[in-house]
Formats: sequence, C-alpha cells, structure tokens
Amino acid sequence: MSYNKPFEVDSEIIASTGKRFANYIIDVLFIYAILILLLSGIAIVSALFGSYGFAQWLQTMSDLEFYLVYFLIVIIYFIFFETLTSRSLAKYITGTIVVFEDGSKPDFGTITKRTLCRFIPFDALSFFASDARGWHDSISDTYVVSKKGLETKMKLFTELDEIGVSQD
Repeated sequence: MSYNKPFEVDSEIIASTGKRFANYIIDVLFIYAILILLLSGIAIVSALFGSYGFAQWLQTMSDLEFYLVYFLIVIIYFIFFETLTSRSLAKYITGTIVVFEDGSKPDFGTITKRTLCRFIPFDALSFFASDARGWHDSISDTYVVSKKGLETKMKLFTELDEIGVSQD
C-alpha cells in the first residue's frame, strides 16, 4: 500500500511579511539601478556616435514616457529572473523563492501572469495580509517561500515517502 499524498507548501516555510517587504524594497532599488544604467549607457553610446536625440529625449521625457519605460524594465526584470531561476535579485538576498503549491518551479506563463499582476493598484500592500501572500501570488497560484525551508521540507517529505518502499 503506497501513501501518495503530494507535497504541499505549508505556513512554516512561507516567507514572512518582513522578507516580502524587503524583497519589494530591494527589487525596486535594483530596477531603478538598471533603469539608470541602461538609460545612461544608451545616452553615452548615442553621444559617442554623434547622435544627441536620445539625450534630448531623456531631458524632456514626460512622466508617462518615464513610467512606460519603468514598467517595461519591471516586466523584463521579473520575467527574466523568475522564469530562469524562480528568484529575483532580492529573493537571492533574502533566501526566498517562488514556487507552486507542490514546490515546483512556475512556468513562463505563470511568471508572466504574476508579473503583470504586480501592476494592480495596491498590490504592493497586499502582502501585509495575515498570510503574507500578495495578490500577484494568489492570482497566479504561487507562493514565496524560504528556499532552505523548502529544500529541507521536500527532502524530509521524499525520505518519509520512501519508507517502506521495497528496494527489490
């Protein structure tokens, strides 16, 4: 008789509100750094080639244009990092990771959905709820958990599941 209950993320490994807030602040800092470096780099390269149109556009950029560029960087940043590694740069620092309820890595479509949900007004405040799960988590059916906690729980789960399995 085999006991085949699937692994499930539990409250012990879900990232705390403090870690979620730290992830938010650190990611915003990285995104602004990328934005500044990217725009400055393009301006310098265009100036080296004698084209000053980009630099002039930067100086006269409207708020709408800035926010569109910012949103594009946010989308690329989260989709790139979280699709490849299930972690943003901030999640590396705080030791957290994005997973499905069964502990598996989310796919590109789920990460894209999760990223777009970040633009829902007040989403950044939604992880202050009692379960520290933001709207972009619940809508995309993902969880942010402690990476070490997940690895430990999954190893223990696998080892317990193997007890009594015949090695014939």
